[in-house]
Amino acid sequence: MLRGEIRHLPNRRFWYYRMTVTTLSFKVTEDEARAIRRGASRERVSLSEYLRRRAAGPAPAAEKPQIIRCPHTGAAIFASASDLPPLTVASTRELLADFP
Repeated sequence: MLRGEIRHLPNRRFWYYRMTVTTLSFKVTEDEARAIRRGASRERVSLSEYLRRRAAGPAPAAEKPQIIRCPHTGAAIFASASDLPPLTVASTRELLADFP
């Protein structure tokens, strides 16, 4: 019985890693390793996440919000996105209708 338990422990212990991730390894120079670590540290992410982001390529640039003046108050407000209808009192009431 003890032999069977010992034989099966690695299966129970490491099943998560075998089933969910693939490990990649590659060689880099000390300078490259330093640059990769520095980049991950600068972005405050793990080395794995940093390399995933670099491999995926640049993220599409977000559209910069346009700042306009409110016609009623004169306050600076954000304009609605070009692909969305403007936010109105009626649409705000509709959104909040289900809010407790």
